[in-house]
Amino acid sequence: MAHNTLDLETTGGIATITLNRPPMNAVTDEMLDELVSVCTELESDDTINVIILTGAGRAFSAGRDGPGVLAGKERPGGLRYAILEQIKMPVIAAVNGFCFTGSFELAMCADIIIASDKAKFADTHSRFGITPGGGQTQRLPRLIGARKAKEILFTGRQISAEEAEQIGIINKVVPHDTLMDEARTMAAMILENIPETIRIEKQLINQSMTTTLKEGLELEAAENPSGVISPTPEGHKRMETLFKK
Repeated sequence: MAHNTLDLETTGGIATITLNRPPMNAVTDEMLDELVSVCTELESDDTINVIILTGAGRAFSAGRDGPGVLAGKERPGGLRYAILEQIKMPVIAAVNGFCFTGSFELAMCADIIIASDKAKFADTHSRFGITPGGGQTQRLPRLIGARKAKEILFTGRQISAEEAEQIGIINKVVPHDTLMDEARTMAAMILENIPETIRIEKQLINQSMTTTLKEGLELEAAENPSGVISPTPEGHKRMETLFKK
């Protein structure tokens, strides 16, 4: 299926979604609807076990589409952003350039973020008198702590990829020209493991954000009552191979 605002490529168990709405990949309702549609399709594709999300050109995305917002054509995007959290397979955001406000919120929904050394992050909601609608007041403090999240939101200042790595917003910063290679390498490392287990781990870690430790431990135990025996045939086969050496 053709899309107007993004490109999709699938190969070797990896789906790469590229935000492609020149000049800066500004997020529109159409883009978010297409993202939800693509992710829903990928969810039912058993050959895809990792998703990479990136942007075309010099921006991951400059944020929500200003003209569309001013014209009253854009709906809040928050619940649609969450598709990246809700989809069963891991999502790697490969941030290649500007990642501002609404698109910063979108990247935060990914499971892993790798950024180019040319990437810049900023949240400018407060500059324009808009309360975040994509989850920034909820996800950012859970990730880096309330005090640092307040600084970022209250000031709206730009954050380099290096600082983003230092304070825990992203997993790693890499040279710009190697970004997609690094993202694919990370995806390949994930593909070496059991996809069913990774999907459960993603679900449990996401649930841990809203559960007590006791509740989380109970959820974890329910997923593998034996605690030591893999419930997947491939996992069981790997254990037999290891311990029979």
